[in-house]
Amino acid sequence: MRPVFFYKPLPPSPPSRPGWQWYFSVWTPVAIAVAIICMESTSALSSQHTSSFLRPILERWFGHINDSSWDLYHHYLRKSGHFIGYGLVAFTFLRAWLHTLDLRGSGSLLAWRLQSTLLAIVSTAIVASCDEFHQSILPDRTGSPLDVLLDTAGACALCLLVWFLCWRRRQSHTELIAA
Repeated sequence: MRPVFFYKPLPPSPPSRPGWQWYFSVWTPVAIAVAIICMESTSALSSQHTSSFLRPILERWFGHINDSSWDLYHHYLRKSGHFIGYGLVAFTFLRAWLHTLDLRGSGSLLAWRLQSTLLAIVSTAIVASCDEFHQSILPDRTGSPLDVLLDTAGACALCLLVWFLCWRRRQSHTELIAA
């Protein structure tokens, strides 16, 4: 399987259907990322519980944090976790969609990248919506549409980072490298 972040897909080969091993290798990182989100969505990682293990770590690095400041730090730390975590979920979706859409073999490089990126962002937003809905039915968690927006913003930011770092060269330059 060729790396998809730096190279144009190979020209379409004679039609052949990939086996289950191919789908397993492409979509397993997505399944693992979603499983981690599901574990984080439980009561065990509510803000009441994460404070007990995050605070000692931060105090070890930065010294004593008074109680009035800790609540604000804890809030921003958890929201940063949302942003970064869902950015990583989007990365796994982006990789999987790039490989999956490559099977079609048609279309331009730009269309392939755009479709994969949009599908990765939408897929991540769906996971975030399901996560927040799940949290809304738990007694010690709260679901928030603002968290879905934050999670989707993390997905968009990661996809923009991939565009900037991997795909910023002109299309013709990329085609020369892939050839």
